[in-house]
Amino acid sequence: MSCYFRHMKDVLEEAGIEITKDNKKDIDRIIHGLVDVAYKNCSPTWQKVKEHIKGDEAARHQFVRNLKREIKAL
Repeated sequence: MSCYFRHMKDVLEEAGIEITKDNKKDIDRIIHGLVDVAYKNCSPTWQKVKEHIKGDEAARHQFVRNLKREIKAL
């Protein structure tokens, strides 16, 4: 599992996403794209994700909406 997924359990649950062996890479790529960080750069991705999901409820809800939208497009 990606290094930051364990920190995002509540966000993933809120988005209705269950991480499986089959979808893990796709979800990881989507999250990297949402925060505009090159794929497989784990630490910078988590830093950017935190900016979206910590402290600012509006930014968190927007991140969750964007995540849901991208997952549905799979």
